[in-house]
Amino acid sequence: MDADFVDIHEIFNEEDEGVQEKAEKSKPNKFREATRRHNRSFSRQVSLETGFAVLGRESKSKGERKVTLTRSGRSFGGFSAANKVGGEQRKGDFSIFRTKSTRGKQNSLLPIRKESDAEFHRRDGHGHGHGHGGHDESEHRSVPAGRYFAALRGPELDEDYEDILLPKNELWPFLLRFPIGCFGICLGLSSQAILWRSLATSQATKFLHITPFINLALWCLALAVLISITFTYTLKCAFYFEAVRREYFHPVRVNFFFAPWIVCMFLALGAPSMVAPERLHPAIWCVFMGPIFFLELKIYGQWLSGGKRRLCKVANPSSHLSVVGNFVGSILASKVGWLEPAKFLWAIGISHYLVVFVTLYQRLPTSEALPKELHPVYSMFIAAPSAASIGWEAIYGEFDATSRTCYFTALFLYISLVVRINFFRGFRFSVAWWSYTFPMTTASLATIKYAEQVPCVQSKALALILSFMSSTMVSVLFVSTILHAFVWRTLFPNDLAIAITKTRQTREETIQKGI
Repeated sequence: MDADFVDIHEIFNEEDEGVQEKAEKSKPNKFREATRRHNRSFSRQVSLETGFAVLGRESKSKGERKVTLTRSGRSFGGFSAANKVGGEQRKGDFSIFRTKSTRGKQNSLLPIRKESDAEFHRRDGHGHGHGHGGHDESEHRSVPAGRYFAALRGPELDEDYEDILLPKNELWPFLLRFPIGCFGICLGLSSQAILWRSLATSQATKFLHITPFINLALWCLALAVLISITFTYTLKCAFYFEAVRREYFHPVRVNFFFAPWIVCMFLALGAPSMVAPERLHPAIWCVFMGPIFFLELKIYGQWLSGGKRRLCKVANPSSHLSVVGNFVGSILASKVGWLEPAKFLWAIGISHYLVVFVTLYQRLPTSEALPKELHPVYSMFIAAPSAASIGWEAIYGEFDATSRTCYFTALFLYISLVVRINFFRGFRFSVAWWSYTFPMTTASLATIKYAEQVPCVQSKALALILSFMSSTMVSVLFVSTILHAFVWRTLFPNDLAIAITKTRQTREETIQKGI
């Protein structure tokens, strides 16, 4: 019996035949081609984070495994600790805040990384055209001042309807968590050095017989803290300049860019006699006052004609810090013998202080209230009039009617804040607490000057009470800072206040994203 044979080979179309022929030809070089494809797949990596993203896409194409980006404050910049692929934990991408030169070197290894990240975010349903790697650059570059006020819910930003560019549930690099407000520590310590020098040399407190070595110890401590904080923040400027740029545009933190130079002038004024000569060189004043003057030209110009950054939009108690620099500069100018520049700076300071004072007192509808965690900066109301009274006395050599007017204004504001003790309670410790120290110390120094001009029991007692309160506050905060920084390690949480997006998320969008 004849058997019929049927051809059961698969029939290919023309395209498949071409592929098959190529495959047949490439069989001898299969190992070489596989190695080449393997090298190509990893030649476009730029960082460990991108490598994980590539592996995630490959695993999805093979096993149809879906990787989702969990919401914890809807962080755009990375992944939570729970997101793992192949047992490896994903790390957040902090490159959007890196300095351009550093980021450029990194991105040169992978020209199409931005496209890959955007594709990854779109695949996970989080691509909104915001931020780095699928986010619009303007989302983290051009954040208006009003957005910072709108996003202020305390240092933690606990409200869930703020889009954060960086991962909330992952500890950020230390430099990203190191704020400009740390220079407030230097303000408190350096002003204490001046206070204890005045207590040791003033005629009003001569009966206390205070040794000048306390001034020397505090001056050395303040200098060491200033050097360490300046070095750390310089590293932040070098590696995370975009984060520094955001702090500059923050309506509260921009005023702390005056702090390093004010601290330097404090150290010059409070230098022990065994370290510095009695008459300081004018070059010291030029070096320290120059940056403050140029910052004032920029910021005061914005207050006057800055549109979205005009004073009625950005005024807050920390704005007094930019005014205080003029009065401290006038004191130092008088100490180096330049009385006319001292009068010039004092005039600038008093004119802008009156404008800021009236603006804050009016509480215009355009003004924004600070959250409770930033209430310590309200003590800045005391600093400017106290420094003005000392500056006038240093220029004209007498605590006359003008000095007393400024001093009594500061004293009244001091009392009005002390009686509202509940206004400064109910929030946890942070670097912002150091805002108490500098105004309290300045008020104590002004009281000592007043006691020298009006020597009586009441004035001397007031000078001692305010000095004791100021030194006690500095001591308590210094010990608390050491404990929180080195023992409990809670002093520098993630700085979410500078990681907000340009546009605010609505509650409806929040609910939709949470589903």
